[in-house]
Amino acid sequence: MTDGKRRAVHFGRLAETLCALRLMLSGHTIIARDYRTKVGEIDIIARRGRTLVIVEVKGRDTLFAATLALQPAQRRRIERAAADFIARHPQYEAFDFRFDVMAVARWRWPRHLPGAWMIGD
Repeated sequence: MTDGKRRAVHFGRLAETLCALRLMLSGHTIIARDYRTKVGEIDIIARRGRTLVIVEVKGRDTLFAATLALQPAQRRRIERAAADFIARHPQYEAFDFRFDVMAVARWRWPRHLPGAWMIGD
């Protein structure tokens, strides 16, 4: 692994940890991190009340770049992974759920974008 790749992986892990912390501080319970399936992956799955929150973390040089980084194909993979999670965890079937993005830039607190997209957007 190159130094650049190693730094990017380290920054990504740090970004996810910061986002999980921000979610917990705002009253969310973290259910899973790095949930991986054959159809896709989810960075963070959290819950607040009766809402299941599927979170994609995007770390970039600026918050603006991070907010623009999620492409339609990636959203579809996350949606499939969310369906897999709910199928494997039927206790969450009756929950409301939403897809959020958390944008992270170096030396900045994560920006949380609740309801960043709906299924099929």
